[in-house]
Amino acid sequence: MTVTQRIVSEDEAEIRLDRWFRRHFPGLTQVAIQKLCRTGQIRVDGKRVETSVRLMSGQSVRVPPLPESPAEERPRPSLDPALGREVEGMVLYRDARLIVLNKPPGLPTQGGPGIHKHLDMMLEGLRGDSADRPRLVHRLDRDTSGVIVVARTPGIAAKLAAAFRTRAVEKIYWAIVAGRPVPVEGRIDLELARVDGYRGERVAVAGPYDDKTARAITDFTTRDHAARKLAWLELKPLTGRTHQLRVSCAAIGAPILGDEPYGRERPSHEGGGNTAFVEGLSRQLHLHARRLALPHPDGGTLVVEAPLPPHMEATFRDLGFTVPAARPPNRMTGGRR
Repeated sequence: MTVTQRIVSEDEAEIRLDRWFRRHFPGLTQVAIQKLCRTGQIRVDGKRVETSVRLMSGQSVRVPPLPESPAEERPRPSLDPALGREVEGMVLYRDARLIVLNKPPGLPTQGGPGIHKHLDMMLEGLRGDSADRPRLVHRLDRDTSGVIVVARTPGIAAKLAAAFRTRAVEKIYWAIVAGRPVPVEGRIDLELARVDGYRGERVAVAGPYDDKTARAITDFTTRDHAARKLAWLELKPLTGRTHQLRVSCAAIGAPILGDEPYGRERPSHEGGGNTAFVEGLSRQLHLHARRLALPHPDGGTLVVEAPLPPHMEATFRDLGFTVPAARPPNRMTGGRR
């Protein structure tokens, strides 16, 4: 067993050091990696580093003698062919670096207690002949539909995740809200806090005594309206907080249609019921990730739009709103359109 030096490939740029080690040495535990960094046995370009440091293409990683572990041939996880066909049907755009999907409403992005089907498990159906399984780089709520990006390799996943962290990605959502905002366009700038309630943990506008808060900024424009009862909003989040769009719309008196947790209960003299529901219209959440413009790892800006889900398309027609067709994916070498 000897010390070796490994060069970080272009695809591995932006990967955390501990994840780089687990990729190359799957038998090595996180505790072992931390100890090797702490004692200076793992170094990057000759310098001591923390496990959380992100690697750059061309850097040299010192790999100390590691415990022998039996080579294991990891079998590919099996996937129900029906799920493979389902996720394939979500594809809006695909190239050698990434895949863009149109997530349907009701499908969780990841697993959790009581969740037996989710998008993350279905990504195996998009692997093809690649050695790497596609990976999520951002999330959508279970009941939110629309554009979601997955990376085809760990290195691309790190680059895309960095773009989302630095707000280099432009996101446009469409929502039908119960109410007509006044003014009809503007910026919603709130401090949010997590709260517990009978429906479980959710997010609310922070009070004066909340000490753990997060700023949420959203630009909005009213694209159309039906009298003063319902409106079609275009929402552009400038920050990425949990339930940001849902709580922001509720805060201006226009909860998203179908969003029961953030609707207001009407008093009995007003007929009762939740303000997020309108008789005759779908009770599903009317929030859709319509458009994403992101820096492509190979250069330029990729712009992808997702068509509306069936329940929102039906509501658009019921309200007399024009249902615009989604434009084909476009990769531009200059500025955004």
